Amino acid sequence: MNLKHRILQALGCSMLALGVGGAAQAQTTWDMPTPYPASNFHTENIQQFANEVAEASGGKLKITVHPNGSLFKANEIKRAVQAGQAQIGEVLLSSLANEDALYALDTVPFLATSYADSLKLWQASRAAVEARLAKNGLKLLYSVAWPPQGIYSKTALSSMADLKGVKIRSYSPTVARMIELMGAQPVTVQAADLTQALSTGVVSANITSSSTGYDSKSWEQLDYFFDVQAWLPKNVVFVSKKAFDALDPATQQAVSKAAAAAEERGWKVSEEKTAWYVAQLKANNMKVLPASDALQAELLKVGEKMTAEWVERAGADGQKILDAYRAAR
Repeated sequence: MNLKHRILQALGCSMLALGVGGAAQAQTTWDMPTPYPASNFHTENIQQFANEVAEASGGKLKITVHPNGSLFKANEIKRAVQAGQAQIGEVLLSSLANEDALYALDTVPFLATSYADSLKLWQASRAAVEARLAKNGLKLLYSVAWPPQGIYSKTALSSMADLKGVKIRSYSPTVARMIELMGAQPVTVQAADLTQALSTGVVSANITSSSTGYDSKSWEQLDYFFDVQAWLPKNVVFVSKKAFDALDPATQQAVSKAAAAAEERGWKVSEEKTAWYVAQLKANNMKVLPASDALQAELLKVGEKMTAEWVERAGADGQKILDAYRAAR
């Protein structure tokens, strides 16, 4: 083989190697742990988001969704994304309240009880949430609200006295505080473990949405759902900033555009499905009732106390957000 042929062969091998390397880089895969079942509307929305990212990026980025805590449990997801064990994840925002009081804002009882008010609360607080996540190397992509929260019980409730000493499932520090102020006993149970916790008596009541009540088939252990509409908690989807920054600009744009669409779609679906979830509870012989006047009055007092406590913990930043929200209502 003469010198010319050897040079051409070497160039050919180099180009082949570059081509293979380029293809590998173009086929980036992200793992996305999520806490809820594949059939939950949040997870369905996430799967659509992942599909849209794959399509818009021309297959350059594939997001593999791992639902129902199958890859990491709910309380492990944020840490896993921060550590690079996963690139993108979903958590309940208020589950992070022990890190920063701001994360608890959307679970302050009776502060925002409708979709319209909940969205205004999110708009008032979003920039602050983004800044706090950024300190942990995370980029906020979008958020979607859950249906309004109610109280599930085995027995009828006429006042908070009926809950004294009852073990009630909690999913965040704020919810635990509310349960304590109601005279009951909070027990932290993740959504993926709720069915088992109810069936084994770990908890005998629950504060959650009609959606989670449906997912966990709460009617198999509980008889009542008091639709008090205490708050609308939100899930947030975030990505490792390092992983996001490693994408080319066009793929970054595809992710951001799909995230904006997922937020708009998710809020709409959440509101539309609320009535359907409540209807399913009724169809399975669960008694769906409003709170009695006495119970509602007691709960509102709990909400007032917890609002004051939240402002004290959140400080000037929290007061500024609360003022902006109230001005927008």
